[in-house]
Amino acid sequence: MSINDNEDTRTYIVVVNHEEQYSIWLADKPIPLGWTQVGKPGSKAECLALVEEVWTDMRPLSLRRGADSAPAAAPRA
Repeated sequence: MSINDNEDTRTYIVVVNHEEQYSIWLADKPIPLGWTQVGKPGSKAECLALVEEVWTDMRPLSLRRGADSAPAAAPRA
């Protein structure tokens, strides 16, 4: 079943996992293990706007941490 976004009146939540990856989830469904709700429930558009606002780096947290601690590459001649 496909619901047109203009007709979707369901309530969603924003969820985040331990790698700081975000998703939206139907508010009336149990949150999957490993995910935590952030923000307040809202429309699909509201929740997607929050995800866009807070998820500015798509890399998983473990990859970002690894990149931050890696030594800088030597300049090429």
